[in-house]
Amino acid sequence: MAEAFKNLFNKKLVEEFANNIYKYDSSFRKEEYTSFVLSKLEELELKDRMRLISSSIDPFLDADYKKTIEILKKVKTHFSQSESMGLQSMILPDYVEVYGLDDFETSINALEYFTIDSSSEFAIRHFIVKYEKETMEAFMKWAKNENEHIRRLSSEGCRPRLPWAIALPVFKKNPTLVLEVLELLKHDDSMYVRKSVANNLNDISKDNPELVIKFVKDNLGFSKNLDWICKHASRTLLKAGDKKILELFGYKADNSFIIENFIVDLKVKEEENLNFSFDLKTTNDKIGNVRIEYAIDYQKANKTLSRKVFMLSQNEINKSSKSFKKYQSFKKVTTRKYHKGLHKIAIIVNGEEKIIREFELI
Repeated sequence: MAEAFKNLFNKKLVEEFANNIYKYDSSFRKEEYTSFVLSKLEELELKDRMRLISSSIDPFLDADYKKTIEILKKVKTHFSQSESMGLQSMILPDYVEVYGLDDFETSINALEYFTIDSSSEFAIRHFIVKYEKETMEAFMKWAKNENEHIRRLSSEGCRPRLPWAIALPVFKKNPTLVLEVLELLKHDDSMYVRKSVANNLNDISKDNPELVIKFVKDNLGFSKNLDWICKHASRTLLKAGDKKILELFGYKADNSFIIENFIVDLKVKEEENLNFSFDLKTTNDKIGNVRIEYAIDYQKANKTLSRKVFMLSQNEINKSSKSFKKYQSFKKVTTRKYHKGLHKIAIIVNGEEKIIREFELI
């Protein structure tokens, strides 16, 4: 099992961090800082550990905000470019979030610097809330930067629904400014940046689906990279069976599709697998471009059902029949609690539910 990310914020990190601050300013009371942080660290989860380490600097350092930022820029050089160190160095933009909201210029420059080989995506959102115009102007400039981390920040930082971050209600309502930034990034050479653009568009699709449908309509078919952005940006709409987006990707509703020989376990025990199989057929010469999904309607504690859709296949099938065999795990996971009783499984073809069956979780 992979080690929990919170454990990256540990005794060793705190001690090295304190030593590096002291290296650039001997007024820093590193022993007091270390003792204070370590006395509280173990009981905290990831983001609270990060906040404890960053927010505890000021009480033990005789420096104003501008000077502290210059010290922390030097400390940044002691974090390596590894993935784990990139996460650990998010302490630095977190400090800006805590103490820098009243000094826009110093803070925006610091966040640009700290995001390299790390990310300032959480901290920057508080500056959007307080300085929307100025921050979005910085994003437009960053979108043209030579460094992919800075370009990515201009997209990732203004996602309307960035996970684990504060939402941006203004952009959930009207993402026009966000789309202006994404226009500058949609042809980016970096997959790191393109993935952020697609995720941002997917966020937008949850509140303004028509804008993402228009983006896909205007941009599909120009390049392989842009096609990938369009497809990845549309994943929520595709799962929801949005007919407009399905048709843009060639997944048209077709009455010729038939599900035959649908076999599914009538009962499944928790910790075991639900097995199912079926044949997809068409009355035409070939099935063609098809997106096949299955949905599980999970029993909830209040006896209602909650649907989750899973991808099975999306392909060009050049024959009139194809068999599918699959299983769905009911092993315990932290993200879902199972409840005994009747559930349902459905097969969905190009956004249309073709067949549904009940099964019992025992």
